[in-house]
Amino acid sequence: MTLATYLESFGYRVSECDTAAEAEKLLSEQEADLLIVDINLAGKDGLEITREQRARSEIGIILLSGRTDDVDRIVGLELGADDYVCKPFNRRELLARVKNLLRRTLAMKHLSRRVFLFSGFSFDVPQRSLVGPDGEAIALTRAEFELLRVFVVNPGVVMDRERLTQAITHRNGAAANPRTIDVLVRRLRRKLGDDSRQKRIFSTSHGEGYVFTAMLE
Repeated sequence: MTLATYLESFGYRVSECDTAAEAEKLLSEQEADLLIVDINLAGKDGLEITREQRARSEIGIILLSGRTDDVDRIVGLELGADDYVCKPFNRRELLARVKNLLRRTLAMKHLSRRVFLFSGFSFDVPQRSLVGPDGEAIALTRAEFELLRVFVVNPGVVMDRERLTQAITHRNGAAANPRTIDVLVRRLRRKLGDDSRQKRIFSTSHGEGYVFTAMLE
């Protein structure tokens, strides 16, 4: 039984492509919720497909590889893959990963259609834009955008560095330094004018992480 047939037996609608060109054509014609991509595709490899698809959308991406080299895994995760599975793999384990990833990405897709208002700021997630109280646009790097997004969808919740790291590296923080979060939070505070002495947007939970404390309108 092929992997596609196995997944279809659990109710998933699966399309198969042998090359990167076929996959790109299919994705241009149909919307997919999740990609399972073999690194060793004919034409563009799976890493290139991952980079291009991640730049376009928040689609779930699981990379498959017959190599156990950490370099491929780290590069794949840095490029935006959500998960990395080495061959040979247990199909039931892969199925569990597919279920978990679909649950997370579909929930995020729903939240990503929202515009969040707080402390005079307008954070438009679909447009990936942040506008200040003065009506001026505030430029955000990709990591700053991802971090602010995970904060606004979890107001009042203590977010530890590991969880925040997973957010900016697409839910798998194995390839990132958690201390990067401290730098990014400082950048966001500076861009949002959040006084470190009288915090109105972000608070530090010492020994745990950070909390988004602004009131959402």
